[in-house]
Amino acid sequence: MVAPSILSADFGKLAEEVRKVEDAGADWLHVDVMDGHFVPNLTVGPVVVQHLKTYTKLPLDVHLMITDPLKFAKPFAEAGAWGITFHQEAVRDPAVVIGEIKKLGAKPGMSIKPKTPASLALPYLKDLNLVLIMTVEPGFGGQDFMPDMIPKIKEISKYIKEKGLACKIEVDGGIDLRTGAETVKAGAQVLVAGHSIFSSGDPGGMVRALKKIG
Repeated sequence: MVAPSILSADFGKLAEEVRKVEDAGADWLHVDVMDGHFVPNLTVGPVVVQHLKTYTKLPLDVHLMITDPLKFAKPFAEAGAWGITFHQEAVRDPAVVIGEIKKLGAKPGMSIKPKTPASLALPYLKDLNLVLIMTVEPGFGGQDFMPDMIPKIKEISKYIKEKGLACKIEVDGGIDLRTGAETVKAGAQVLVAGHSIFSSGDPGGMVRALKKIG
């Protein structure tokens, strides 16, 4: 599955950019939310999600890279987020946040930074729609893929298979045709790609190429 990240899209023609990847068969649309505190960058708020809902039928996969995801889960759910992913490192009790996201009617996801060991995520996988493994340090698009994240993907994939869980593995950071293939081989099922899609000159063609990986 491919979830283009609008972080790298041209916001001056966002509707057109989204239409290109939707027509090409993108599965979800990834929306990176940054607060300038949890990560050193500022991006979008619920109003962008609300407007996206008016011109795309793609599920909006909202990634909260923010300090207080519990506070902002509701505004994003009400704006139309299909899935809400928070960072394990940002909360005291992930189970509470997962439960709240479910109550709001959204699909819960949890993300872990590169330095966070896979073992810390394992207890929560049974209650998640997805686990997002960051393959760069979160905060900015266009970074280089960190190949040392491959063992983490393999470890989580093995655990999910052994336990028979439905949780999907999503990867985000430096994903292109080469690195995407590496992560899929390791067990990833959802590829978040921004720069490689929207800076390619042919966003639709790149989406189709990424979907052929496997």
